[in-house]
Amino acid sequence: MFFCEELKNKIIHENYSISKEDAFRLREEPLEILANAANDLRIHFCGNDFDLCTIINAKSGRCSENCRYCAQSVHYKTESPTYSLLGEDVILEEAKRQEKRGVPRFSLVTSGRTLSEQDLEKICEDIKKIKKETSLSVCLSSGLLTEEQFLKLKKAGLSRVHNNLETSRRNFSEVCTTHSYDDKIECLKAAKRVGLSLCSGGIMGLGETFEDRIDMLMDIRDLNITSVPVNVLNAIPGTPYGELPKLTDDEVCQMVSIYRFIIPEAFIRLAGGRGLLSDKGRRAFQSGANAAISGDMLTTAGISVETDLILIEELGYTIRKVN
Repeated sequence: MFFCEELKNKIIHENYSISKEDAFRLREEPLEILANAANDLRIHFCGNDFDLCTIINAKSGRCSENCRYCAQSVHYKTESPTYSLLGEDVILEEAKRQEKRGVPRFSLVTSGRTLSEQDLEKICEDIKKIKKETSLSVCLSSGLLTEEQFLKLKKAGLSRVHNNLETSRRNFSEVCTTHSYDDKIECLKAAKRVGLSLCSGGIMGLGETFEDRIDMLMDIRDLNITSVPVNVLNAIPGTPYGELPKLTDDEVCQMVSIYRFIIPEAFIRLAGGRGLLSDKGRRAFQSGANAAISGDMLTTAGISVETDLILIEELGYTIRKVN
């Protein structure tokens, strides 16, 4: 019996939590066998539920932070759009459009280290309006907010906070120096303290090692986060990572499979860069992934909701209803 099969059985029958050493051993397994075992874990713990969301780039560019992959940083010269917080009507119209398509989650994403008090108040009003006029679950990705700010947002109707760790603690200073890994951890903990759901993952292809990818997921597991975006670097010209090589489909499928072993009950969400995969993520959705961000990303084109809905149905998934 292959090691991944033995490990799968321990996870299912003994509630076993795998170690870092186990994850390294999984790396040596034949990819097809590993992916099938990961898919078995997904079916056992999550059934055929699929968690689908879309995002709106509600505020773009002029970000003070120097994340080396990001087109919206003021530190790099890119062709990324720049604009202030979108008006309530624009955001509400997009929310209603996504609801009509059958998308249950809608996330507002803003550039910048944090939100000004003025923007915070505007977003609270946006969330109230969305909750009043749609049945959508509303998420927010707005940098390093405080517990007090999260409490205001929760009272407005916010359900979930997104803040990616991006990479491991060891590698983080290679990716960004204007804020720290611990800043992100504290932000997530602050959101959790007020009762908000958490969404956090990372980007593959930043020059990190396999160990970095595993260490990041172990920290996410320790935080009990069950919505985990897996991004593939879409190298943007003008950023320091603009010339990094594209990851292979096999490498992405392998990591998604191993992540399923680490966090068997999670919704592993294919996110930015999925369009770089030759099959737009089909194999990864058969290797343990069971969630996606659909539609356009922040500054790059994504995969249309209509295309994803067809794929989700073909693979036998059912879109999960959320509060």
